[in-house]
Amino acid sequence: MGVELNRVIEQVGKDKGIDKKILIEALETALLTAAKKKYGPNKEIEARYNPEIGEVELFQFKTVVEEVKDPASEITAEEAQKLDPEAQIGDSLGLKLDASEFGRIAAQTAKQVIIQRVRDAERENIFSEFKGRAGELVHGIVKRLDKGAVVMDLGRTEAILPPKEQVPHESYRPGDRLRAYLVEVRKSTRGPQIVLSRTHPGLLIKLFEMEVPEIAEGLVRIKSAAREPGGRAKIAVASDDPDIDPVGACVGMKGSRVQAVVQELRGEKIDIVAWSDDPVRLICNALSPAQLAKVIVDEANHAMEVIVPDDQLSLAIGKRGQNVRLAAKLTGWRIDIKSESRVEKLSQEALTAMMRISAVDETAAANLVASGFHTLDQVAEATPELLAQIPGLDTEKAAEVVAEARRLVAEDAAARAAEEGAAPPMEAARLAAHD
Repeated sequence: MGVELNRVIEQVGKDKGIDKKILIEALETALLTAAKKKYGPNKEIEARYNPEIGEVELFQFKTVVEEVKDPASEITAEEAQKLDPEAQIGDSLGLKLDASEFGRIAAQTAKQVIIQRVRDAERENIFSEFKGRAGELVHGIVKRLDKGAVVMDLGRTEAILPPKEQVPHESYRPGDRLRAYLVEVRKSTRGPQIVLSRTHPGLLIKLFEMEVPEIAEGLVRIKSAAREPGGRAKIAVASDDPDIDPVGACVGMKGSRVQAVVQELRGEKIDIVAWSDDPVRLICNALSPAQLAKVIVDEANHAMEVIVPDDQLSLAIGKRGQNVRLAAKLTGWRIDIKSESRVEKLSQEALTAMMRISAVDETAAANLVASGFHTLDQVAEATPELLAQIPGLDTEKAAEVVAEARRLVAEDAAARAAEEGAAPPMEAARLAAHD
């Protein structure tokens, strides 16, 4: 191996950032592999690096015995004491082998093992470096396209932009410079796999952090973000400083800041809305530019019924429902939008249904509708105790209303069944049985 080995180990370790112990272990493994190929796998051979002479030394261990039965693993006490005067029967004595005879084979094996260990160490270093960067914005150059995936050069390593993380209708060509969101770093047999995304809402957030100093400084916070990649996005922003307009800070002078983000996202439209801890106010902001007439909150189901003027309906819903979908993602609430005329029609239909119950006058019918009862089925399923809480209905009257609703539901079901030539449905029969 030569006296140069110490210097080689030092240099490779320094250049590649690899612990010397790893390189020495690789050399020892290489020489041991070559020795076992020559002497056979059953012989007890060890390889040890000697830094004083800059060589890997080979030792074959034999047991000291009175009478040798297996020369490959045993040595007589007489022979052993020539090598080591203190050798005793039962000792394991290491006999140094001539490592130079392995020549090019050992050198080549060592080179291959070192190359592999260097590669493994580099992969581990890259994995450690990028694992801690998940959630960051990264810059890269498109290197090639591989089965629909985009392979990007990040400098020290490559990353992959899978098809599902690509924006519809965006095209990528080798040499293009891209910003992407680092989703995760996975270990694989081919080394660390760095997965990027151009569709993740985090990309939108990071781009605004880069363009808006107030966000980077913590004066403005992005509370939520939602995207339909390539189409439209919404972000909700807030500030604890009353002197700072969070929306204005993100828009920038003449829209310069938001336009820089739009340009990076290749034309994706972005709505910036003010965050509010009041869910109703937040929904109103999220559905802008549509004007809302009324919002009914259903806390139990985390849902809101939003009523808008007829001329605002299409604006509130958006193209193919995009505006309301993004508002729902942004706020975390389920949103049901209805026009005022639709609500009026449904209310009138509900009032007509309640008026079919003879025990209910117009005022009681209106109170039932206002309390959320819109169909006879809902009244039939209710308990008298529940209805008794509605103004105009005491316990006795409520029981009468429930009984009559059940009868009407059963009659309606029977009439429908007769028209269709079938037996009354089981549900109608069950309700009728309560009467």
